[in-house]
Amino acid sequence: MLQHLGQAASIAAKNYANKNALIFNRKTLTFKQLHERIERAAAGLASVGVAPGDIVTLYAGNSTEWVISYYAIARAGAVINPINTMLTPEEVEFVVRDCGAKAIIVSESLVEGALRVRELVKAAVVVGDAAPDDMMTFKALLAGEFPDLPEIDVDPDSLSTICYTSGTTGHPKGAMQSHKSVIMNGAMTAQAHMRRLDDVVISALPCPHVYANVVMQAMMFYGATLVLHERFDPAALLADIPRHKATIIDGVPTMYMYMLDHPDLEKTDLSSLTRAYVGGQTMPEAKMIAVEEKFGIPLIELWGMTEIAGLGTTHPLYGINKHGSVGIALPYCEVRITDPDDPETALPVAEVGELQIRGPLNMMGYYGNEDQTRATLLADGWLRTGDMARLDEDGCVFIVDRLKDMILTGGFNVYPAEIERVLAGHPDVALAAVGKKADELKGEIAKAYIVLAKGRSGNAQAIMEYCRGHLAAYKCPREIQFVPDVPKTSTGKIMRRELHTLDAGN
Repeated sequence: MLQHLGQAASIAAKNYANKNALIFNRKTLTFKQLHERIERAAAGLASVGVAPGDIVTLYAGNSTEWVISYYAIARAGAVINPINTMLTPEEVEFVVRDCGAKAIIVSESLVEGALRVRELVKAAVVVGDAAPDDMMTFKALLAGEFPDLPEIDVDPDSLSTICYTSGTTGHPKGAMQSHKSVIMNGAMTAQAHMRRLDDVVISALPCPHVYANVVMQAMMFYGATLVLHERFDPAALLADIPRHKATIIDGVPTMYMYMLDHPDLEKTDLSSLTRAYVGGQTMPEAKMIAVEEKFGIPLIELWGMTEIAGLGTTHPLYGINKHGSVGIALPYCEVRITDPDDPETALPVAEVGELQIRGPLNMMGYYGNEDQTRATLLADGWLRTGDMARLDEDGCVFIVDRLKDMILTGGFNVYPAEIERVLAGHPDVALAAVGKKADELKGEIAKAYIVLAKGRSGNAQAIMEYCRGHLAAYKCPREIQFVPDVPKTSTGKIMRRELHTLDAGN
């Protein structure tokens, strides 16, 4: 196995040479070509002052340059700080100040964020055709005549990456990952999924996201070809499946829901696909079954988080695929369910509590935040995830919901994901999201926001009756609102805390 991420490109070039590595916007790079560009970019970063151990913020959209930058930062011995492109300039400034980044690589469309922090960093590189006077373009970085970098010696347990959480309350926290944890996550995910040399993987997942990271590592570590999309567009993704004879598709639930509802699906040749994976948020079983029927392949769910560098659980390809479950712990890891009010007390099989995970994938801690680190990483190595879940007798994990998203209605705990799973089974529903709403009598009630399937008119009363046939009365939504879309993160994950912005009068 690799010792550090800086070795990844050179080893891949030796192993896979002229095999196609990355396809983006109809342009293809072989592993050899990708390695050459990574070496030039790394030398360029060193020439503008990036030293081993420095932190480099990567604030750019999906692109060939993003992939090159990621590995070039590691090749220069620096620490990768990939951040979400949805961050505002103010939020970018917070991250750069918080981690002390020495350089920033930014998309031309996001250059305002780099301008805000220009005085804080040694160098700023713009992915695009033009750059402000005190910055350089990525093309210039690649074209420069810089001395080749010598091989570097990096401790596998040293810091490789700082990934900031979404920050649902207060400022985001920088989860620190070692080289070992990132490499092991990519390796163990590939092993469970059997991602290999003959796979062509199609993905529109945002590159800064940890799910996208393990997909990318399967390309670099095991020679799979990655067909990367700049952003999710169902028609474009469907068209690229037969064009590139894709064997694997990765996505979040909303991506599959939009593809299911797209008119191009029926006329798309999906015969090259062998399997599909879904993560980022729990997916209703009804929609999983619909994907398997329409695509003709198994859809396998996974679970992960920023604090473990990617996946923590999934179903192995050659194993039982239990819909509704996110599978079993990756090799070398273990999971347990605990009392949320007493995180040291494990709960028995079938009881709902907080999911915890322990193993070599766990983060080193939150950058510069000892209090939050102690609250998340327990003394005996268990990491508190904040996800409510249960285990079955086989050790399979069933995610119930996020602890913070729970709705307390009339003294009962209600989980939005449970309602969403039921709503997804109604023929009028393309996508459903459930949020909480204040109520004088019950404290909080569940409100459903529904995107209708094409050609459906929708009847709120009929949908409520449908829910009553599948859920206990206290779990049913008390309000339904039909909407054209719902707020989502860059990964396509539903932002439940923003659903209230769709209410009348907002």
